[in-house]
Amino acid sequence: MTTYAEFLARKAQMDDAAGFEPSWMPDFLFGFQQDLTGWAIRQGRGALFEDCGLGKSVQELVWAQNVHLRTGRPVLLLDPLGVSFQMAGEAAKFGIEAAVSRDGKVAAPVTVTNYERLHLFDRSDFGGVVCDESSAIKAFDGTRRALVTEFLRTVPYRLLGTATAAPNNYVELGTSSEALGYLGHMDMIARFFTNKERTGTSRGGRWRPEAGEEWRFRGHAETPFWCWIASWARAMRRPSDLGYDNGRFVLPALETRRHVVEARTVQPGTLFDTPVTGLHAEREETRRTLAERCEMAAALLDGTEHGVAWCHLNAESDLLTGLIDGAVELTGSAAPDEKEEILAAFGRGEFRVLVTKPAIGAWGMNWQHCHRMTYFPSHSFEQWHQAVRRCWRFGQADPVTVDVITTPGSANVFRNLERKAAAADRMFGALTACMRDALAVPRAQDHQHEMEMPAWVS
Repeated sequence: MTTYAEFLARKAQMDDAAGFEPSWMPDFLFGFQQDLTGWAIRQGRGALFEDCGLGKSVQELVWAQNVHLRTGRPVLLLDPLGVSFQMAGEAAKFGIEAAVSRDGKVAAPVTVTNYERLHLFDRSDFGGVVCDESSAIKAFDGTRRALVTEFLRTVPYRLLGTATAAPNNYVELGTSSEALGYLGHMDMIARFFTNKERTGTSRGGRWRPEAGEEWRFRGHAETPFWCWIASWARAMRRPSDLGYDNGRFVLPALETRRHVVEARTVQPGTLFDTPVTGLHAEREETRRTLAERCEMAAALLDGTEHGVAWCHLNAESDLLTGLIDGAVELTGSAAPDEKEEILAAFGRGEFRVLVTKPAIGAWGMNWQHCHRMTYFPSHSFEQWHQAVRRCWRFGQADPVTVDVITTPGSANVFRNLERKAAAADRMFGALTACMRDALAVPRAQDHQHEMEMPAWVS
């Protein structure tokens, strides 16, 4: 039988591990990178919400090296599938000792592995953990998400890094807070949010509103919420957010071209197509136009040196691979080692077109050699943002063209993506404002009026 003391120990977080002053801050970091990395080291348990291409990888590696020097113990760096070899290459480039482990053994002072292999490792071996592309945590099933949170629970130093901290809803930030040992997801909702009926259900260990309800801030809670986030996270979309010159961190042109394809066959039971409403009707139209959309994607990628054909259905993936010359398909059923090899080979330019789903290959990869892609839109803003930013990122030398292939009934999908993009912009704006307020310290008092002396003072 579990004693009450054991129950409390199992629920406890190691939340008293404040950070420390960096012992190594290399010159190869840009000024804004030094500021953010230094803050994360002093914080001890923090998050870096930085846009793609701002150097989160090297900041995470420098953070990990500092924790290793401080504790004398290795640091585990978790990556999405396909990114671990890229992270190890970054470490070698900057003289940081790191190696990939696939069997649960410590491979180097900075041991790199995938989230899918976390169950093989013993958390007592490590003095710190880095979760790269940490927004992927919330996309895991309940078992995997619980494993990540449990693994982090008693590790003294923790760092999260992602470009899409809360792509769908601000309540997703509770995932990051819980992983770092601050407010739990449900505690955060109870403190800052409510819904119209003040109802909700617990699904898979995560609190959700009832059908048709959405969380909203409690009265006057929005500013305190963002200030609370800024107490354990830093956000940046460009160096000027911290007062630095943007310099080389200027994105190339992005052209998003929308192509609307008509179905060859009308809706069942109708004489002609009518606008669709609702997810069921949208999905029916998506499947009915599968061939037309794939043929359009193949035509648009014909003749490109390198490209990505993003899709969501297995049938789309199979057909695209058959239609596109020089295409290689990456499927979810592939073994982890095979997935990593295909992603790495495309990054090296060894084949012309990659066909895959955003859920498989849209996180963490650097594909500046490619500037063409086709995309079948869905309601997921995070998948859209991450897919586009594999190529449209700082360091890309060419303008990037994204061909979005839609149907007449997918207008609602586009409107939803636009709404979520506006919400993401608002989040970064609020976070950077609170961050600047937290960092702002007046240097001197500015007195505008001449001091008047009382008459009795001689």
